[in-house]
Amino acid sequence: MAYIDQNRNRWPVIRLCTVLGVSEAGYYKRLRARERPDADEILLARIYKLLSEDEENANYGVRRIYLGLKLKYDYTGGYRRVLRVYRKNNLMIRRKRHPNGITREDALAQKSENLICQDFTAKAPNEKWLCDITEVPCADGKLYLSAVLDCYDGAIVGFSMAEHMRAELCVEAFTRACRKEGARGMIFHSDRGSQFTSRAFREELNTRGAIRSMSGTGRCYDNAHMESFFATLKKEKLYRIDTRHMGRDAVKSIIFRYIHYYNLRRIYSPNGGWPPMVFRNRHAARAA
Repeated sequence: MAYIDQNRNRWPVIRLCTVLGVSEAGYYKRLRARERPDADEILLARIYKLLSEDEENANYGVRRIYLGLKLKYDYTGGYRRVLRVYRKNNLMIRRKRHPNGITREDALAQKSENLICQDFTAKAPNEKWLCDITEVPCADGKLYLSAVLDCYDGAIVGFSMAEHMRAELCVEAFTRACRKEGARGMIFHSDRGSQFTSRAFREELNTRGAIRSMSGTGRCYDNAHMESFFATLKKEKLYRIDTRHMGRDAVKSIIFRYIHYYNLRRIYSPNGGWPPMVFRNRHAARAA
């Protein structure tokens, strides 16, 4: 009698499977699959967790998220799957505005050879440094930032901010980087701006035993790695908060915190996802 009742309960399922042209086993398999979490839903939850780890992570694109998933979750799926989930959930970032260079060449100053030649690779920290200046509009006038980037890991090893863009701004950024890293004898690359060809800056380079290298006139790609950092800073932070309505001191604080985040927590693609200073510390540990 129990057998007849059991079959009687199956008749609706059997009829449905007949109409749909599927097997009864396939129907129950699909029913069990619906009760389990979808693989894309699990992936999306991990993406949201990565994005929520730091407020600055909201700027992560697909490639950076892909690296983060591999580092933190041992993700073994493909990049295209992450891209599909990103697009499906409207997480793609649309960039706006493009920064412009502000330094001007001193036609009478002594020039130096370009030793970098767009090769931004380095085998160890403090071999190749890049430097440049950018401006940030604020409510009470312009703020100028000079930063020094190490080609080895992309770390910002020194920076300085001021209301002017005189040579002292770049000298301070360079000396801070040297003191922090205890470095000397590096190749130091910049454009041919008057700040970098000034007597004060040349003397500071000589004091540290630095080897000068300069971009060719009108060759923006010769310092592309440094320009890329400024573009990242502006697109990921400064353009989003509209600094034109904020005072210089507030903007200084925001830039300081972003550089700290960039060095220590931001997923950095050329390092296999490791943040610049984390990658540097791993190198030091291996060397020890």
